[in-house]
Amino acid sequence: MLGNTLLMALREIRRNVLRSSLTVLGIIIGVAAVIVIVTLGAGTTKQVQAEIGKMGSNMLVLSPGGERRMGGAATTAPPFDLADLVAVRREVNALSNAAPVNMRPMQVIIGNENRRVNIMGTDSDFSAVRSWKVVEGRLFTPSEVRSGKAVCIIGSTIKNEMFAGQNPINASLRIGKVNCTVIGVLESKGQAMFGGDQDETIAVPIRMFQRRLTGNTRVDSIYISARGENEMDDAKAEVEKLMKERRKTGEEGQPDFNVRDMKEVSNMVQSTTGVLTGFLSAIAAVSLLVGGIGIMNIMLVSVTERTREIGIRLAIGALEKEVMMQFLIEAAMLSAFGGLVGISLGLLGAAALAPVLNVPFTLQLSTVLTAFAFSALVGVVFGFMPARRAAQLDPIEALRHE
Repeated sequence: MLGNTLLMALREIRRNVLRSSLTVLGIIIGVAAVIVIVTLGAGTTKQVQAEIGKMGSNMLVLSPGGERRMGGAATTAPPFDLADLVAVRREVNALSNAAPVNMRPMQVIIGNENRRVNIMGTDSDFSAVRSWKVVEGRLFTPSEVRSGKAVCIIGSTIKNEMFAGQNPINASLRIGKVNCTVIGVLESKGQAMFGGDQDETIAVPIRMFQRRLTGNTRVDSIYISARGENEMDDAKAEVEKLMKERRKTGEEGQPDFNVRDMKEVSNMVQSTTGVLTGFLSAIAAVSLLVGGIGIMNIMLVSVTERTREIGIRLAIGALEKEVMMQFLIEAAMLSAFGGLVGISLGLLGAAALAPVLNVPFTLQLSTVLTAFAFSALVGVVFGFMPARRAAQLDPIEALRHE
């Protein structure tokens, strides 16, 4: 019986192909929009996790400046210096490595090439802290860092675009008015989490950066890597205690420094992405409601058009539940078909947009199955009233219908 009902439902849908297609348009748009948004949201989350991994999953960032409270004025905190770095390395037991990091955009000249590049003043430990390997050449030696020698390590973008395929090792470039010798090339890191090319950078010894490029002894931030993910909290607590002592803020005082945990940053970004994805998906799901109303409307029209046919079926012995089942199946098939088309268009759209937005295409099978099940459920829910109306027709009155 169910097979015959399915065949009859399919025949009625094929009888009015154009009308059926227009009926499920809302379902198609709603499902496609939800698939695109959720898929791109999952890709963004995966991208964030990858970016955090590139920066170092065990990394803490210590920077001057307390938390700015809502409505409060920004306060100027004294910068760090190299003595703070030495203290962190000596007294924080849970750390593995620590490196100073100063960043400034400066003009760089290589032959006829001239561009503004991020210059990073640091030492050799930045490679371990940021999980950033040198693929050609070498890192700074301790004597080069202490003396502030004019040597540098370049990013892959600098090598590829400014050296035009030439071997950069032992070549010379100019940062501002200072000539530097290239001693190494960093591995490619790609785009940063919030935009920008991480490979368009040049690392120089911190003392050279201070003495010859900026003319001060400040350290903008200290990057710290814990011995393991399980020791992140211990490392953070030790750093906070040490800096309170060194900067004399006291246990109850408002600290004039920040210790940021990369896992906290990752969780915050992922949480924000999840909220936005859910909000946009809810908006897109409104199309499913509109599509369901469209299905209910067209099924009511179909009941009216087929009143005489329904009357004949009831008169020759068809049960009310059989008539009701036929119309429910028709509504469910319409919405399920719309769901399948919407899923296909959504996946194609997500695959096309992912490279444009620079996020990986991440197929969410659970989302696809949920979208299909929900689209079919919409047909059943909104098809119930027309189906019930058809089943409750009086056969005599139905046969009189013209």
